[in-house]
Amino acid sequence: MKLAIVTDSTCDLSAERLKALNVHRVPLYVAFQGKTHQDWIDITPRQIIDGVKAGADLPTTSQPSPEDFSSAYKAAVKAGAEQILVITISSAISGTLQSATIAAEDAGAPVTTFDSKQASVGIGNLVEVAAAMRDEGAALEDIVKALERTRASMKVVFAVDTLDFLLKGGRVSKASALIGGMLNIKPILALDDGKIVPVARARGTKKAIAELVARIKAHAEANPGPLVLDFLHVEDPAAADTLRRAVQDAGIKFEGGDSRDIGSVIAAHVGPGTFACYAHVRP
Repeated sequence: MKLAIVTDSTCDLSAERLKALNVHRVPLYVAFQGKTHQDWIDITPRQIIDGVKAGADLPTTSQPSPEDFSSAYKAAVKAGAEQILVITISSAISGTLQSATIAAEDAGAPVTTFDSKQASVGIGNLVEVAAAMRDEGAALEDIVKALERTRASMKVVFAVDTLDFLLKGGRVSKASALIGGMLNIKPILALDDGKIVPVARARGTKKAIAELVARIKAHAEANPGPLVLDFLHVEDPAAADTLRRAVQDAGIKFEGGDSRDIGSVIAAHVGPGTFACYAHVRP
């Protein structure tokens, strides 16, 4: 049966990459400077960073509506889809999966929703796995099993440059934000069962990088198999490159290693200067 794959814009895959994968993207929204923008379509992290520096209020984000997903499903069915697989951002940090599920009730074809329990390129990695298997003729059931195995092997660790954006989202207290800024403390965060959790603090960028590398190495040792890494950043490719070199210098063997841009929705929550590493074991 012909399978269509739908994801949301927080997968942080470019329009060109999604077109090559034959995957449809449903955008989330960013409210900023009095306007509502579509993620990866009409707003960039650079616009957010420059606007905040110029005095604008911090942005807010919102999920797609069920109607947004319904439009994607109808387009897929019109193009011949007999089944639809939807891979979304973690349901623990967004209501996107809920919108996708509501829309599935009247899609015109059976819809399988998959909670990535990830964000950014972690979702993108799962989308790429699903698209490759679909193109090889795999059954939907086998694709979902592969996604579950890949998801179980995933790890993301990231450092943020400012606590202001996390403070607005309720991730740190006002006192913690003040102390962190004064002492150059960089929080190290991860995703645990789809939720953002603090895992460490480091004073300065060098120690933050060392902390990230140590956690990546520990994850690689605990998850044998072909390790795939992606290095993420918010308008700071040099930071991603520095982290990649540090991982290489630590003797960690990996595939991939691409430097990836974090999109506007995720950037709106983590802020400028964020850099990260996403790891998974190739299925």
